[in-house]
Amino acid sequence: MPPPDILLSFFGLAVLLSLTPGPDNLFVLAQSMSSGPRGGLCVVAGLCIGLVGHTVAVAAGLATLLAGAPAAYTALRLFGAAYLIYLAWGALRAPTMPLSGASTLKQTALLRRGILMNLSNPKVTLFFLALLPQFTSPLHGSVTLQTLTLGLVFILATLFVFGAIAALAGYIGDHLRRRPSVQHWLNRLTATVFCSLALRLALDPS
Repeated sequence: MPPPDILLSFFGLAVLLSLTPGPDNLFVLAQSMSSGPRGGLCVVAGLCIGLVGHTVAVAAGLATLLAGAPAAYTALRLFGAAYLIYLAWGALRAPTMPLSGASTLKQTALLRRGILMNLSNPKVTLFFLALLPQFTSPLHGSVTLQTLTLGLVFILATLFVFGAIAALAGYIGDHLRRRPSVQHWLNRLTATVFCSLALRLALDPS
């Protein structure tokens, strides 16, 4: 089990990443504005269910890589660093996107759409592969259990942030349209975080 200080710092990072404007939270924002808070929360629940699938997928393969394939772990580490740099570059280039409306859907359809949207995006698995190993250590027990715990913490942070977006969609939508500079600086802050994690991952041989 990761120690409390690591869990707390990871939760803070997860909240920051969840706050950064991107396809998922903008989708939640638009659907909440058109379908109401309950519809938005259904989308949030679907996205979080999808994150469970990604977490389990990472945990199932990570322990084997760490235990018996150091060369594969090194390749994964370097690939993860390169992917984080790619994400940082994407954050720097991300334009300020206008919000668009969404048609009203039944709550079950919104839940299903949230699940499919998340599970069909392989970048989520690649991101977890790049991020989660940096907060695990064999000194803290089972790496698989640590990975599952960190995934749960990330899901809780996502549920907290995305739930707030769903409840306050109207206000947040107006805020983003009136102040595009907020999104501009969030993109740059996210790029800085990604670059820092990439350097740590690339330079740490463990």
